[in-house]
Order: sequence, then structure tokens, then C-alpha cells
Amino acid sequence: MQVLLVAFHILVFPGLLFEILMGILLLGTCNKLVARMQNRVGPPIIQPWYDFLKCCGKETIVPRAANRNIYLGIPYVGLGIILSTALFIPFAGMKLVFGQSDLIVILYLLTFVSVCMIIGAAASSSPWAGVGLSREMVAMISYELPFVFVILAVAREAGRGTEAGMTFSLADIVAYQQTNGSFFLHPALIPAWIAMLFVIPCEIGMHPFDVAEAETEICEGTLAEYSGKPLAAFKLTHCVKLFVMTSLFAAMFCGGINTGIPVLNVLIVILICFAVMFVSMALPHGACARFKTEQVFRFYWTFVSGIALVGLILVWCGF
Repeated sequence: MQVLLVAFHILVFPGLLFEILMGILLLGTCNKLVARMQNRVGPPIIQPWYDFLKCCGKETIVPRAANRNIYLGIPYVGLGIILSTALFIPFAGMKLVFGQSDLIVILYLLTFVSVCMIIGAAASSSPWAGVGLSREMVAMISYELPFVFVILAVAREAGRGTEAGMTFSLADIVAYQQTNGSFFLHPALIPAWIAMLFVIPCEIGMHPFDVAEAETEICEGTLAEYSGKPLAAFKLTHCVKLFVMTSLFAAMFCGGINTGIPVLNVLIVILICFAVMFVSMALPHGACARFKTEQVFRFYWTFVSGIALVGLILVWCGF
């Protein structure tokens, strides 16, 4: 029975099927909201699923100069990593599938997903992909600094009073919030979650921070040469990453929500994920033109890092 329960958690909820479903619904809803803000009808909410199926049915074309094995294999490595990452995040206060999770481990796993896209672009030997991978590296350098500041602020507050003075365990962070209240309402952590809202769209590669793909400039950039099932894997990775980042925000800053009814807790966290998607992705997408690469770097290393650093200082000073 225990084995069946673990299999259910990994394959169904909050695992594979739930991750994919939530990622598709979040991205589809984001596209619909942006269309409405621009006075368009927009695609169906499940359009990302249609796109995935369409890519799966297309021929996979490998460029003549590409490193075939890496080119074809790396999209599935990235998809496997992001699907595994979601299992490290406690969803609605539920017991973690992979036991104790660590924010540092999650940070590295998310970085590996981006690295997989860079490796795939390099393996294609395309000049467009070469421009895209250089932009992807700049974007990674841009958002990692404020992301680390946010993690340190949350770890410090949740670990207050412990021997180490901080904790990176998401399970402990959620447990602390259930006892002391959600960090979302903590005055010192308001700058931290504001900075996190800016980190999310660049981590995912959403407009206006999608400098690595930029269809109108560099023909999809990192994905310029991909087609068929490998492209479908990258598209699905993008959807699941959206869910991972929104659910991570919910665990880090809204982990104190506990109504005593598990189903209601799940529904509340799902609503939080959609709210985070709307504020951090749909609104900027509908309101802003795409940033230039140097603008992304400057914006994150000045404004966003500054906000995150203020939150870290406030927490460290005990406010």
C-alpha cells in the first residue's frame, strides 16, 4: 500500500500529471489574459497542450553540423530535471515526495534546466542559437543574484533561533510559517517577495524578459533549429517550469495557509499560483515591450537586486 501511495504521489498528484496539467493551464491562462488586455480574443486556454501534441506529430530534423546525440537527448534531460524539481516543493503543506528539500538544491536544479537549453543550442551549431545561448547566459547571471538574496532572507527568517541561524529546508520554512504566520504578511520580507515576483518571469523566460528566444529578432534563438519531439519536450519544460516557480513562491511566502481541510488548502494554493502568474507574468507581458539584453542585466542587478538586498538587510537586522 505504501508503495502504491508513493507511486500515486510521483505519477499523479502532486507529481507528473498534476505538474503538466497545472503548467499548461497557467501558460494558457496567461496567454488568454494577455490577449484580453490587448483587446484580442486569444487562443484557447489549453492551446499549449495542442502545441505540444502538434510538435510530437512533426518530423524531427537534425541540422547537418549538429552533435546529434546531445542535440536529441538534452531536451529530455531538461524535462526530467524540471519534473523532478517539482517533487521537492511541498504543495499546500503536503508531505514532500522526496523527503527533505533544500532551497539550494532547487536553485541548482533550476539552473541545470537553463543549462540544458544552452547545451542544446550549442549542439545545434546554428548562428541564431549561438546568439540565443549568449543571451540566455546573460539572463541567468541577471536573475540569479536577486534570487540568492531572496533565498537568504527567507532562510534567515525561518531559521531564527536555530543553532545555524538559518535554514534552507523548505519543509522547515513551511512549518515555521504554519506556526508564526505566512511570510507574505511579514513586513521585513515584503521587499523579498516583491523581488521574487520579478525573478519569476526572467527565470521562466517570459516576455518582456524572453531575450534568449526573441522570435522577431533571432528566430526563436536557442530553439531556432529544434522541431518535432525534442521541441515538444522543451515546450513542456517551459510549462512545468512556470508551475514550479509559482508553487515555489507559494511555499516560500504563503506556506502558513492551513484551513484543516486538505482539498481546500490545495485549491487556495492553486489560486495563489494563478495570482502570481497574473501579477508577475501576464501584466508585464501585456504592458511592456521586450527588454534589450543589456536592459535586463541592468534592471536585475540594480533595481531587483536592490529590493532583494533591502529585504535581506531588514531580516538580518531583526525587523
